Amino acid sequence: MKNFGSTLKQLRCQQNLTQAQLASRLSVTKAMVSAYENATRFPSYDVLIKISRIFHTSTDYLLGLDSAKKIDVSSLTPIQLSIVQQIISEFSSGNQ
Repeated sequence: MKNFGSTLKQLRCQQNLTQAQLASRLSVTKAMVSAYENATRFPSYDVLIKISRIFHTSTDYLLGLDSAKKIDVSSLTPIQLSIVQQIISEFSSGNQ
């Protein structure tokens, strides 16, 4: 199971954000983001929710309670959603 710090760093790097940029979005210091990633500090409940919103994932995923990463499709049209579902289905069947 991945810990919160490594999950946060992975998500931050995937979006090409620096610790300073993420800190600015969270209204915390760069040192605090570093402490989160190094597992020396843990974010408050409010900051945890902000992190989940920034990275479009659940707090359960961030905490290592859910291994599946979620994709936010709420802004897609029904046709776009159908296409995404077909692509996922195709990839899933190809991986079995």
